[in-house]
Amino acid sequence: MRNQSFNFDEALKQLQSGKNLLRYGWNTLTPLIKQLTEAALQAEIEHYLSTTSIDTRKNGYTRKTVKSTSGQFELKTPRDRSGAFEPPAHVVAQT
Repeated sequence: MRNQSFNFDEALKQLQSGKNLLRYGWNTLTPLIKQLTEAALQAEIEHYLSTTSIDTRKNGYTRKTVKSTSGQFELKTPRDRSGAFEPPAHVVAQT
């Protein structure tokens, strides 16, 4: 499992110089998918906390292993103190 972030600027330079981002397979995009999914989950919990009538707040993260066509990675899923927050299926279904 890789634990690195996607370097957008480096990827852009590689594309502009004619290099193929997929030369090592889909795994080169795994960090990008991880970052985008975690950002979407963060936005979802922020929205949930601002609209719920339950008295709750953020309470860390749960780690989940995600297997996708682009590779396997560990996803940090936010949680709330009451345990009522469930990530929407459309956020994690795309990974």
